[in-house]
Amino acid sequence: MSVFARLVEHLADLLAPLFHASAAAAAIVLFTALVRFLVHPLSRAAARGRRARAALQPRIAALREKHAKDPQRLQRAVLDLHAEEKVSPLSGCLPSLLQLPAFFLLYHLFSSTTIGGEANGLLGHRLLAAPLGGHWADALADGGAFGPAGLVYLGLFAVVAAVATVNYRRARRTMAEQPAPAGTGGEVPGLGAVNRVAPFLSFFTLVTVAVVPLAAALYVVTSTAWSAAEQSLLSR
Repeated sequence: MSVFARLVEHLADLLAPLFHASAAAAAIVLFTALVRFLVHPLSRAAARGRRARAALQPRIAALREKHAKDPQRLQRAVLDLHAEEKVSPLSGCLPSLLQLPAFFLLYHLFSSTTIGGEANGLLGHRLLAAPLGGHWADALADGGAFGPAGLVYLGLFAVVAAVATVNYRRARRTMAEQPAPAGTGGEVPGLGAVNRVAPFLSFFTLVTVAVVPLAAALYVVTSTAWSAAEQSLLSR
């Protein structure tokens, strides 16, 4: 973690002439953009996977009609079809999973009072009036929701809510265009539950931003906004 701390500090030093006291916050945004850029090829592959799954729907409908009286055989046939066409029903989860290590690094970095036996100097950095190691509860206790630090969080909540609304509408539109099979026999195991929850996942980001250190919240907000823009481009 000390290597990662030095990376953030170095980026902050480079950005200090432009962002002054918020240079570390800008460094986190830049680091997040770099992580998302590196994961972008997988995001493109996930988008291709979604299109491939959509193309399989007519064949899945035919299997459903053929095995209407045998749900277990239908389920095996659907799984075999995905394997034959080399289409993973859960491939879209991979880009998100690969970002988790970076998120947890930031979380631990800004939750630790010491790094390598020395005081964690990064905790003194701020985003405007809000400490990067602080939480929304700290901002509420120090000035309230409309205090200097509270306003920073309200700004982040507004960005997350706007992005979540865009993602929700896109997910609902996609599900309407590609309705799930009736019943449970023709679904890949677990995929139906994922599809039902997926439109609401972006709203859970509001909870994350409220409970994690501000530095980790910045990562989440930046990554979520990147995802919304990326999916908009890839869906064209």
